[in-house]
Amino acid sequence: MKQGQLNIVTYPLLALRGIVVLPHMSAHFEVGRKKSISAIRAAMKDDQRIFLVTQRDIKTDDPGREDVYDIGTVAVIKQILNLPNDNVRILVEGLERASIETFYSGRNMTTVGLSILKEPSDELKYSETEAFIRETFGLFEQYASLIPRMSPDVLMNVMSIKSVGKLADYIAANIVLEAEDKQLILNAVDPVERIKTIITILYREIEILSLEGSIHKQVKDSIDKNQREYYLREQIKAIYNELGEGDNPQTEAENYAQKIKALKFKPEEEEMLLKEASKLSKMSSSSPESGVIRTYLDTVLELPWNKFTRDKINLEKVKTVLDKDHYGLEKVKERIIEYLAVMKLTNKPQGQILCLVGPPGIGKTSIATSIAKAINRKFVRMSLGGVRDEADIRGHRKTYIGSMPGRIIDAFKRAGSMNPLILFDEIDKMGNDFRGDPASAMLEVLDREQNNSFRDHYLEIPFDVSHALFITTANSLDTIPRPLLDRMEIIELTSYTDTQKLQIAVRHLITKQIKKHGLSKSDIDIDISAIERIITEYTRESGVRNLERAVEKICRKAAAAKLSGIKKSKISAINLEKYLGAPRIPIEKLAKSDEVGVANGLAWTSVGGEALKIEVAAVEGSGKIQLTGSLGDVMKESANAAITYIRSKSDILHVDKEFYKNRDIHIHVPEGAVPKDGPSAGITMATAIVSELTQTPIKRDVCMTGEITLRGNVLPIGGLNEKTSAAARLGFKTVILPEDNRADITEIDPEVRSKLDFIYVTNISQVLENALVPSADNNKGKILKPVKDSAVSEIISTDISSINRPVIKQ
Repeated sequence: MKQGQLNIVTYPLLALRGIVVLPHMSAHFEVGRKKSISAIRAAMKDDQRIFLVTQRDIKTDDPGREDVYDIGTVAVIKQILNLPNDNVRILVEGLERASIETFYSGRNMTTVGLSILKEPSDELKYSETEAFIRETFGLFEQYASLIPRMSPDVLMNVMSIKSVGKLADYIAANIVLEAEDKQLILNAVDPVERIKTIITILYREIEILSLEGSIHKQVKDSIDKNQREYYLREQIKAIYNELGEGDNPQTEAENYAQKIKALKFKPEEEEMLLKEASKLSKMSSSSPESGVIRTYLDTVLELPWNKFTRDKINLEKVKTVLDKDHYGLEKVKERIIEYLAVMKLTNKPQGQILCLVGPPGIGKTSIATSIAKAINRKFVRMSLGGVRDEADIRGHRKTYIGSMPGRIIDAFKRAGSMNPLILFDEIDKMGNDFRGDPASAMLEVLDREQNNSFRDHYLEIPFDVSHALFITTANSLDTIPRPLLDRMEIIELTSYTDTQKLQIAVRHLITKQIKKHGLSKSDIDIDISAIERIITEYTRESGVRNLERAVEKICRKAAAAKLSGIKKSKISAINLEKYLGAPRIPIEKLAKSDEVGVANGLAWTSVGGEALKIEVAAVEGSGKIQLTGSLGDVMKESANAAITYIRSKSDILHVDKEFYKNRDIHIHVPEGAVPKDGPSAGITMATAIVSELTQTPIKRDVCMTGEITLRGNVLPIGGLNEKTSAAARLGFKTVILPEDNRADITEIDPEVRSKLDFIYVTNISQVLENALVPSADNNKGKILKPVKDSAVSEIISTDISSINRPVIKQ
């Protein structure tokens, strides 16, 4: 037997779910299980006493010995109330603690044998008892202050209890606790342990209630604030509606905020945009600043953030489209196919930006259009010609009146996607002035390592342009700054030959213009001979733009003829003047005979290559040198270098040693109104001067190009494709070229190469040997024999990319 245990008594057992009844505690609850109702009825037949014990698991329907706690409460049934569905509601009062000794579960009810647990005396020293009571009372008073529904009677009863055991039981019975906590109090038979347990529980409950109160206050304050703001917003909305000003700024700001959050910007970017939207909510819609903010947010939200088109890179399709839209340009097409192949494998544009360089009218822009069509990308063309202000590229800051984003951001806005194909047309035509250098702003755009965070002055947030495919076009590389040129891969498009122009006209231009003018093939017939004559006598260009205009003019006249009753217009070389008028370009022909002092050079122009005659006349005088023909400084320097070389080698060249004293030399380049410059006419001038001074004719079917040094060395030149095309067109048979340009011959059109013989030279003596006409008088060209002179044979290399090239370049 346990200490304090008396004899074993037997009572019916009523198992409770989630309820603990303590001694001296009244409780009422509903009973529905059959065994429980049978136990109640059995108790009522005896002395109305029943043993109340709490189940460990409330889900157990028929609890056994292991399913209930060991200690419960002997209680007396004070009242029974029958309810519908055979349930009853009872009122009980706890009497004393008891421990289960025997357990018998019958069919109708469960009975237990109990030992009544007598409490040890709680008589302590006065000071100890008072300390426990005061501590407990203080905690309970604090607990009661946190429970607004606590009855004042309970607080008064607590103050009147002087027994620590009863005090613990009473408090446990009148506060909200979990069943497990109340069971701990019930299990504590020792009053001191019981009061300690209740003190611990009170500390815990006070802390929990304090936190609950704090949370409740925060929630309440938040709800009150939201309700107040909602009320104020509704009032503002009503005021705006009365004024007829539509939506109020607050609603507008909220709409902007929702759109900003939906785009999922980076945290710092989203914060900045939300701050702008918040500013809008605090100002009147009539405020000028609100218009600035509204325009800014609209611009940002209209950009295609996170919108991409799906690439469809089929190399066969790309090749087919390029071949269909453009005749020739095989190396250009091959390079574009390679570029797109790498892009398909990496799923992102790689390497440098492509720059298509060539004369006007050869199809640079249309190539970019064809690429965009072939790979299913949006195409945006941005002309940079005449752009002088950096703000055109980067935009203006939004604080300025009339500010707007730069052309880069505008291009993406027009494209409606983050990965368009953007063509920067005429990038060589950009200028700069006091407003800044737009070429410097383009450096960030065209740099693959930087353009994933391009910053426009207007947007003020990074914009990723790295997914776009950039292509640039230029007529010349001379005016493109070196840092910008370094970010681009140059693809040169050379001038079309006459044969290529003919094919382009037959395959593309004629069909296009016939359709454009509402005609059909039965209305007009343009003979190939007519096209050939247009190319040679009406248009002189590197591309086919003027050729297309000529075809367009013919189609207009054919359309007018159709409406006047002529069934079909037939155009041939014979009646071409009826449609286009007299030829505007005289047919250039070779000289009928070899001439003294007239050398044939080759020139590069913006519309292709041309022949350049250089005439030299030596007359009696005092050694003056006269240069005419709108020559630039570089070309004048080439003439002086040639004369100095001839003076230094007068013995070998059989030239009068005193010619610089008694002869005036006049060098003239015809078409004097056209500016000319460049170093590549050096050997042509030297040949013409030697021819004039020695009175030796120059072969009429030989042309040449190359730079000369004071030692007579011949240096390489540029624009070889255009120059050789001009030589073939004019009927020259031989072209003298610098040795260092030998490797460039492979880039020349095969048709042109087949018409010309190329002679490669390293010094001027080789030029003279092949250009001057040998005769019996000069021992079959005695003056033309190569000079065994180390100074002459020395080859001096130069960087031709640094040569300045204005309108016409030799």
